[in-house]
Amino acid sequence: MTIKKTVPMAALLGLAGCVSTPPVPQPTPGGPVFDPIAFFTGRTEGHATLHKIFSAPHAVRVEGRGHVTADGVLVLDQKVFEEGKKPTKREWRIHKVAPGRYTGTLTDAKGPVEADVSGNRLHIRFTMKGGFPTQQWLTLAPDGQSADNIMQVRKLGLTVASLHETIRRLPDTTP
Repeated sequence: MTIKKTVPMAALLGLAGCVSTPPVPQPTPGGPVFDPIAFFTGRTEGHATLHKIFSAPHAVRVEGRGHVTADGVLVLDQKVFEEGKKPTKREWRIHKVAPGRYTGTLTDAKGPVEADVSGNRLHIRFTMKGGFPTQQWLTLAPDGQSADNIMQVRKLGLTVASLHETIRRLPDTTP
């Protein structure tokens, strides 16, 4: 490899190391069990900081409204407000396939969404459109009304984006 190719590659790898992911908490023994269908049924709101490679960290807010269909599928419609961008919409469709195991779809994903529950922690895996393997770890608070979400997006084995979010259940204002 020539010096001309080595220097830019080293610079890219150095920058990639700048996108850090907060540590993933371990499940809490004896805490509440994370039931994603129950948690996301109704209104939720998330406030996050997004770190992307070659970008300064910026704020993200997510408004969600979930309902369960007659066949047990959680449909979660979300509106995403990312600083510096127009709001976008996405939809999750998740259903239980076995104790502690869920599968479904996400409009931002290429292929299926897989999730597993271990105590108060929900681990979600999918590939974003564009081929970015993504993982999320949501940890339910002891009161069951909020969750800490850590997301990691990778490309070619490097973390290219991470997000740290607090998601809160909101009172339903439907009359």
